[in-house]
Amino acid sequence: MSRTILNRLHSAALALFASAFAPAALADWALNMPVGVTEVSKEVYGLHMLILGVCVAIAIVVFGVMIVSIFLHRKSRGVEPAQFYHSTKAEIIWTVIPIIILIAMAVPAAEGLIKVEDTRNADMTVKVTGYQWYWGYEYVDHDFGFDSVMLQKDELADYGYAPDEYLLATDTAVVVPVGATVVMQLTGADVIHSWTIPAFGVKQDAVPGRLAELWF
Repeated sequence: MSRTILNRLHSAALALFASAFAPAALADWALNMPVGVTEVSKEVYGLHMLILGVCVAIAIVVFGVMIVSIFLHRKSRGVEPAQFYHSTKAEIIWTVIPIIILIAMAVPAAEGLIKVEDTRNADMTVKVTGYQWYWGYEYVDHDFGFDSVMLQKDELADYGYAPDEYLLATDTAVVVPVGATVVMQLTGADVIHSWTIPAFGVKQDAVPGRLAELWF
């Protein structure tokens, strides 16, 4: 490879690195999942933080014991290895403790999952069908439906959207009552799609031949 090509690759790598860590790019980075605006989404975030805390605590204890053991029992200190192949007490401890931890995590996780999947007592139902390049919406209780297509950048102003609403704006918006319990029934017409509102803490795959549900 010639020096010219190497210099060009080096310059391209530096430019890519600089653009990735520019203030504008860093502003879009996040180290954690967003906090939603609904009670369920806030509970999901709280559960996420709880499990993350438990995992971090376990990692600190496990790696701490490993590092201390390696440091204190290294060969240079003249430590002789213990001669044993079985410890009933150790096996009981490392079996019982993980079981207790898993049960402690499973209880709030199951409670949260039940809330997320409980689609009873809906005030209205909307059927959502995923197509390649657009969504179809049908207000089941009102015998009304329409297709919703994402707008291009040059179309935003025509529909009253701001430039920063690109990739969020559609030609026809889905409107639901404030404070109502809305159930979305999702399916796909061709391939698997994914319907989500991150701020509501809801996300569901729309699979052809299947009818899935979520609520907010």
